[in-house]
Amino acid sequence: MKRKVGALEKIEADHAALRYKIKRDPQSYQDDFNNQYQQYETLRDLFLQSPSTTDSGIVALKDLIEFVSHCADCYPTLTSKFPEELTQILLQHHEVLEYELRDKIVGSLCLLRNKDVIDSIALLNTLFPVLVSTPSKSLRQLLFTKILSDLRSSNNKSTNHKLNRTIQTVLYNLLESDKESPKGIWAVKITRELWKRQIWTDARAVEVMRMAALSENEKVITGGVRFFLGGDKEREEAAEESSDDDHDVDMARLRHQAGINKKSKKTGRDLKKAAATVKKKEKKKSAPHPLNFSALHLLHDPQGFAESLFSKHVQNSKSKLTLESRLLVLQLVSRLVGLHKLTVLSLYSYFLKHLTPRQASVTSYLACLAQATHNYVPPDVLEPLVQKIANEFVSEASASEVAAAGLNAIREICVRQPLAMTDTLLQDLVMYRKSKDKGTMMAAKGLLSLYREVGAELLHKRDRGKDAAMGVRAGTIKERRYGEEAVGEIEGIELLEKWKEEERRKKREAAGLDPDVDDGSELDSGEDWKKWDVESDADSDDSGGWINVESDGEDINISDSEDEKDKPKAKKAKLDPTTTSETPAPTDSKQTDADIKSISKLLTTTILTPADLKQLKALQESAAVNAHLPSHKRAQLLAQRHADEAITAETIEAAASLGKKNTREEKIAMAKADRETNHQSTTAKRKAKKEAEGKSTTNKEKARKKNFLMTLGKAKSKNKRSLVDVRKTLKGHVERSKRGGKRGNQKGAMP
Repeated sequence: MKRKVGALEKIEADHAALRYKIKRDPQSYQDDFNNQYQQYETLRDLFLQSPSTTDSGIVALKDLIEFVSHCADCYPTLTSKFPEELTQILLQHHEVLEYELRDKIVGSLCLLRNKDVIDSIALLNTLFPVLVSTPSKSLRQLLFTKILSDLRSSNNKSTNHKLNRTIQTVLYNLLESDKESPKGIWAVKITRELWKRQIWTDARAVEVMRMAALSENEKVITGGVRFFLGGDKEREEAAEESSDDDHDVDMARLRHQAGINKKSKKTGRDLKKAAATVKKKEKKKSAPHPLNFSALHLLHDPQGFAESLFSKHVQNSKSKLTLESRLLVLQLVSRLVGLHKLTVLSLYSYFLKHLTPRQASVTSYLACLAQATHNYVPPDVLEPLVQKIANEFVSEASASEVAAAGLNAIREICVRQPLAMTDTLLQDLVMYRKSKDKGTMMAAKGLLSLYREVGAELLHKRDRGKDAAMGVRAGTIKERRYGEEAVGEIEGIELLEKWKEEERRKKREAAGLDPDVDDGSELDSGEDWKKWDVESDADSDDSGGWINVESDGEDINISDSEDEKDKPKAKKAKLDPTTTSETPAPTDSKQTDADIKSISKLLTTTILTPADLKQLKALQESAAVNAHLPSHKRAQLLAQRHADEAITAETIEAAASLGKKNTREEKIAMAKADRETNHQSTTAKRKAKKEAEGKSTTNKEKARKKNFLMTLGKAKSKNKRSLVDVRKTLKGHVERSKRGGKRGNQKGAMP
């Protein structure tokens, strides 16, 4: 046995040496390569007579395959049939091949692809049929890794559209040809991995996953559905991880160290590398976000896709999907309906029989219902659902967690369609804000605060609050009708208008005038433009003077938020609808006046300057911060989400968890976690931070760490000093401090 192993090692060493020589001078060693290639052909013919054999000839064949694949690019004419021969062996005999020889053939084909002896299409057309048909788990894992690696390398420098279209067509045909076969799971895995790595970002990849979601095999269905529900999140997390790989570089620290430390080539290389990293990060900051479109937005026909999913996998009684898989499909359907504002009326009648506390995973059904609601869903479709949730979940006989979940689900539905609520039901639900359970109380207060903003007319006067009551009385807050869209305007313009009004009042009070009267006694604000300094204007040299333009019966005021503190703004001219409009006035004068009042005056009579826009942005940020701060005036359970964000069962259960007490096991786990936390003093944290930043310590801190025996002699000498010596030492200390230190710095010297 030892002789055989030694002989094999000698053969491998000879092959490695000959391979090195051939790569340096192929022409001189062509005869040697011919001899090795003839040996390969002889062993290959013997092997094809009995592919399942495991004799010693396989080892020699494996070494020769590796040798020829390394040198094939040097003799392309002689080895022209070599890739095709390996392909035939793998495709025809992969089930009976010895595993080391099988893996060696796969590695040799990938090596030939890296040497450009074969192209990617030929390699993938060889590996993919074996991937979907082999029973070997280890071979499937190897082939899956090699396919992904080749696709990544092919799209590394630039997108290979031809290869991507070819592979996507193969995957699509695999899913379409046999919808009941589990082989389609490999199409799902490959597409999802390439989507995560941002190699495939087009609609063709989404079409492959759409076909997978409409398959008939449960594993393929769940794989396609999970892609649409979580593929974008995985892709974003992968993008964040890749951006975090570029560790932060402290350029100031490196320059400081390069200035005070010994000059070396290594320091210079580190400084150049750090500068390159900083430039790379700056480019990434200015580059567009990689996630421009999600998979849900790239669907060609979301209406047809949602209807097919619902009728095939959810509504169909013959569907054999488990409850978990059916819930996943239902989440995708509701997500599509809410995101694209689709109309699938049979979906809401399906929810009606599942909205009971005894239903398994009922919070997931509630989340799906809230997610499938939008402002184009008819209110008469949603009213029975809201009423059933209130009857089944929200009652004094229900548990506190059940009532909190029901109230929270009703609130999430009404956020998207406020017209689904009736005044009688709302007044009953709002009464639960006096509940002793914290979760139920917070959920009811969240519903109350919502309708103070979107439907204050449905509330009693005592429940409307100050702002809502004043808005209803003034006519600024009114119930929006079904299908009505808000008038397009600048978001937060009312904040800027209110701020300007307050500034005007302050200036009039400072000038001794009545702040409630606008008598036109303001001074000219033309001087404000001279004080206005904006970076963009400072760079322009070709700006000319102002040109006076006559207005057509309407005064337009150009204001500046930063300079209005000095002088009051000019009085705005009011519009006269009888003179400016040639069309006859509408019959409903009250509605016309309300529409005119609802439009901000700043949008019609004022040109906003960059300073106004800067102030508007600051006011919006301040309002957003205040909306998330706890306040005694209003209790917001959850902030309103973006329409694209998904609603999960945890969202519905969030209110119930507020009043839930921790169990004994949870308390023990929290105590252990707190005990493991490293509690440090402020000095220790500051010290650790300085060490992490590479900063040095002071002389006083260094003296504390000095060895005691090193300080013993100085301590003894201090004890033996006389009073005269002590006096001299203190006097010298005073004189040095007057000079400005030991070196006599002029900056600190006393006169």
